[in-house]
Amino acid sequence: MWGYLSLLPAFLALWATAGVWTVFALAVTNRSVNLTEGFPYISLCGSYPPQSCIFSQLLNMGAAMAAWICIIRYHQLRDWGVGKWFNQLILWTGLLCALGTSVVGNFQQKNQLPTHLIGAFFALFVGNLYFWLQLFLFWRMRSLPQPGAPWIRLLRLGLCSLCTILMGAVVILHSWPLRSASAACEWAIATLLFALFGLFAVDFSCLDGCTLCLQPGPSLSPPPASPISLQIPL
Repeated sequence: MWGYLSLLPAFLALWATAGVWTVFALAVTNRSVNLTEGFPYISLCGSYPPQSCIFSQLLNMGAAMAAWICIIRYHQLRDWGVGKWFNQLILWTGLLCALGTSVVGNFQQKNQLPTHLIGAFFALFVGNLYFWLQLFLFWRMRSLPQPGAPWIRLLRLGLCSLCTILMGAVVILHSWPLRSASAACEWAIATLLFALFGLFAVDFSCLDGCTLCLQPGPSLSPPPASPISLQIPL
């Protein structure tokens, strides 16, 4: 039985994929990019209004969903017995990926290129590291639960490997320069990362929901006989 939490990663993957290609279509329609001069980078398509507004909103909402997915994943791995240090390392790489995505959307290429490139590094390179760390974790701790069919792990390995190869290709092709080929690789990387986030729907399928637990802090009044916690179903 798939719970509602499994819809979040699936929705993120569909939202992001449809969104970036919508921005591309608007950029071409509004002649913000000229395809006769070469295939454009994602950032170039989102640099000019009105699609820049959609681009910012798209990435900000996507970053928020990605951060929430990373937090849920952290708690899931914690409940499976993963060590705190390594689990927090995974969490922070995921949150940096989400932060970088938001930076890319808010500091657009033509307005603030250095900040934009830093955000792109976190979104793409650190985002890829986020999934490699989890593959390494499941390789080291084979006793961990692995929801879904056996081929899901192989699919993740293939997507991460292809993503890493394409990242190297982006850097090499951009420096030659073969900008159109480099841009095509960048689009492929983004799509692969969306797919990797979407695959969390399989992992979350065994979750019925999540609860926010608030623990009261110390106060001047005498403490109650037993700890009190406020649990809010989400």
